[in-house]
Amino acid sequence: MIRARSTALLACGLWAAAVATGAAQGTASAPSTLPSATPTVMPRDGMSMDQAVRMVEQRYHARVVKAETQLDEGRTLYVLRLLNDAGKVWTVRVDAASGSVE
Repeated sequence: MIRARSTALLACGLWAAAVATGAAQGTASAPSTLPSATPTVMPRDGMSMDQAVRMVEQRYHARVVKAETQLDEGRTLYVLRLLNDAGKVWTVRVDAASGSVE
């Protein structure tokens, strides 16, 4: 039992070392959990989508279940769908430049 555990730990250690070495050389990479098809939109002097999501989740004590970016008359808006613990679903719009919530 002890031998099997130490072999498993050794294997994990070797794997971690190989990944670290490969990553340092640019040959290995960790899998990304973010969708690669969704570009990050960041206005010049505004807030990012991630910042808007965090702000709205804290303000409304709800979870963002859908987020998308829209352009409205030259303004970038983040349209966020929220779900709270009671099951209520609603949508808010965040102006990316000012951070104001509509």
